[in-house]
Amino acid sequence: MDKNGSERREFPRLPLITPLAYKICKKETLTKLFEGYTVNVSQNGLLCNIKDKVNMDDILWLSFNKSDLSFCQDMDKTSFVYQNGIVGKVVRIEGKDDGTFDVGINIITREEKNLTNIYPRIHFMDKH
Repeated sequence: MDKNGSERREFPRLPLITPLAYKICKKETLTKLFEGYTVNVSQNGLLCNIKDKVNMDDILWLSFNKSDLSFCQDMDKTSFVYQNGIVGKVVRIEGKDDGTFDVGINIITREEKNLTNIYPRIHFMDKH
């Protein structure tokens, strides 16, 4: 919220606590499937809680149960979807007292994927 108490986000965030599977789209971590959970979700982003450290601007592949929220159907229409998961960019990291991290993810849209150099061949396939 800004100093006037109004919401600055384009879309409201709704609470959604559900298991999350994710991959960090880097050659050295791509074959590892990590787990966490979502905290809240909007049409263009989500907040999740994870145990493994990620970095700002990391690209993540995310898979979670979106069936509970009707707007997630629209999210699937506009998001860059790959192997039944969506792709997002880390925009915020906050360490928690329990050693986990709350991580803010900006969902990458189909239109943005090439503008942000997101190419399945580069990020999702093993390079030899």
